[in-house]
Amino acid sequence: MADPHPGRSTYRIMDSPLPDSRLWRPGPVRTMSSSDGPPAPFTTLAVSRPAEEMVECFQQISDDQACRVVLISGAGTTFTAGIDLMDMAADILQPEGDDTARIAWNLRKLIRRYQETFSVLEKCPKPVVAAVHGACIGGGVDLITACDIRLCTQDAWFQVKEVDIGLAADVGTLQRLPKVIGSRSLVNELALTARKMYADEAKSSGLVSRVFPDQDAMMAGALQMAAEMAARSPVAVQGTKINLIYSRDHGVAEGLDYMAAWNMSMLQTQDVMKSAQGTMEKKSPKEILFSKL
Repeated sequence: MADPHPGRSTYRIMDSPLPDSRLWRPGPVRTMSSSDGPPAPFTTLAVSRPAEEMVECFQQISDDQACRVVLISGAGTTFTAGIDLMDMAADILQPEGDDTARIAWNLRKLIRRYQETFSVLEKCPKPVVAAVHGACIGGGVDLITACDIRLCTQDAWFQVKEVDIGLAADVGTLQRLPKVIGSRSLVNELALTARKMYADEAKSSGLVSRVFPDQDAMMAGALQMAAEMAARSPVAVQGTKINLIYSRDHGVAEGLDYMAAWNMSMLQTQDVMKSAQGTMEKKSPKEILFSKL
């Protein structure tokens, strides 16, 4: 989505429709950015090759100075439908290797590649907003827990599905969901029973911050939210995301020390003076032009 102000843009990444028989296999990705952003050559995001395209896509987004916010949504009747069982059978049940050590080594490499597919969303310095409608199953939960903000429609539901197919979730849900939802008991229940969580419970538990009546309303709200973030200083917004994630994984004293080290350079930006002047002149942040970062 190109912003009316030059130099401000968001990426909007959309998954294609998925057949009901699949549990997760994102399809074609469409990216939109300003004309000076990176090319978007991606045509598939398949679970058999997760690390190549998703990682490359978000690396380009991270480096795109014109991009301020990323919005991820589903283009079909569901957000995600889970892991593709045929691909899982090929990749996991028939791993390469001549003995136990080599099979295990190759499986570890495969899992680490899968993990990085979702970790790149968290590592991306730009805010990433997930807009969920319909089902969000298995890998979809891995994906959204790596996002910074989660929105959903009233018909959305979420499911940590992995125990139903004989494995423990291994690409981020078990690590991130406990830090997203306040109740450890609820996280354990969801992960151990694979029961569905519907929109109202997702909102009350903190998995999502807002629930919309339908997809059109959600997308309008998500785009408005993205525009609000894109209008702010990229130094401030990206620094905020990076320090929020750091503080989540460290103690208060360590977080404060990291923040001091961070801002001893970032406070030297012209954006502080521009923001202060804009406030005194009663300007909206959208009326202030910040340089690219």
